[in-house]
Amino acid sequence: MASSILILDSKGSPIIQRSFRGDVTINLSQVFVRRVVDEEESAIAPVFEHEGHTFVVVRYNDIFLVAVGRVNFVPLLYVAYLNRIIDVFKSYFSEVTEESLRDNFVIIYELLDETMDFGFPQLTETNVLKEYITQEGFRLQLFDSDEQIDVKPLPAAATGVNGAIEWRPLGIKHRKNEVFLDVVETINVLLNYDGEVLQSEIAGALKMKVKLSGMPDVKLGVNDKLALDASRRMTGAGGPNTASPGAPPAAGGGRGKVVELEDIRFHQCVKLSKFQADRTISFIPPEGDFDLMTYRIPTHMRPLVQCEVQVVRHGTSRVEMALTLRSTYKKMSLATFIDVLIPVPVDASKPTGTVTAGTLGYQPERESAVWSLRNFPGMKEAKCKCQYTLPSVRVSDPSAFSKRPIVIKFEIPYFTASGFQVRYLRVTEKSNYETSPWVRYVTQSGEYHVRTN
Repeated sequence: MASSILILDSKGSPIIQRSFRGDVTINLSQVFVRRVVDEEESAIAPVFEHEGHTFVVVRYNDIFLVAVGRVNFVPLLYVAYLNRIIDVFKSYFSEVTEESLRDNFVIIYELLDETMDFGFPQLTETNVLKEYITQEGFRLQLFDSDEQIDVKPLPAAATGVNGAIEWRPLGIKHRKNEVFLDVVETINVLLNYDGEVLQSEIAGALKMKVKLSGMPDVKLGVNDKLALDASRRMTGAGGPNTASPGAPPAAGGGRGKVVELEDIRFHQCVKLSKFQADRTISFIPPEGDFDLMTYRIPTHMRPLVQCEVQVVRHGTSRVEMALTLRSTYKKMSLATFIDVLIPVPVDASKPTGTVTAGTLGYQPERESAVWSLRNFPGMKEAKCKCQYTLPSVRVSDPSAFSKRPIVIKFEIPYFTASGFQVRYLRVTEKSNYETSPWVRYVTQSGEYHVRTN
């Protein structure tokens, strides 16, 4: 359980401090300054102990969120809570910065009191919190003894009465009932200068936007290997294909491809017992935007965007870089954009060069030349040559030549690198209204780096 929650600025000065148990015996901000602010960056630990007090630190923008506890303290629980409370703050005042926190300190104290009960995290669903903590917040008022006090009751979702659940309030109505599902896969790859894959990983997320009336029950089927194995055990290896009509073919394998997912994490609305029994993802969704599921696939994959780099030094001050970029995804797919960030030392001259496709520009604030390609098709090659010069005062410095990796950013719609596919998305509700489900696939770059020679 947490004894205190602190929100501090970049210098360690408290902006918000809320004590829940009153058992803290040390000056928390002083300890924080000594162990975090005054420490070297490499020596800062997200969880540390001091005189029987456990500190959990989460940094966001220019602020620190800190949970401190003494008894029965589970650090990972409060790492999750602090990240969740950041999302709650965003829903109330968009940007979470030092200035926005100071401007909204009244509502922040109310949110902390509602999301934490005597040091235990409880209600953190934004949709439910907004029912009884408005943007202006509640402020204490003095009343005469004969004056009647109007007390606003908690919403049913917060108390669980009448079949309500924590993440979805009762009585939601829409003229048009829609549910949007985005399958977003992020590719993390480290390439050698000759295009060889050193490390690769796929991180996926199922992001939903729900606009449904009542208390709908949603069922989702995917081509997870474990799900199909369970289905075959019940129906036989030659069972019917349950893919939804008009679904796009999975990348690299069509409808018959299955994927092995690891590190699966679900939103709390998913019925885990149902998933463990027959691998069906069944849930009553929250209203609005949320992440239904995340997964990870550690795999040695062929890079979707392959880049070979050659760095040539002419004399002592001129550097020339030659890049060959190849798209290895299918010809029918089209990358909305591909940006190649080529590192350039801050004191180098403005880089110049030529490209066979796209444009080459210079962004000094990012210390990079940016090779930009738009609507780039699959199975195509493009080349770029750029050069820059260094001032003579630095030519003898070994660090003059940049060793930062090349960074590649891209986005490919209607495509999944792993072959993940949504086979069906069904919505049922007792009023039997018509529902419009929409499924979209997007593959994008994450930490996509290419080392130079």
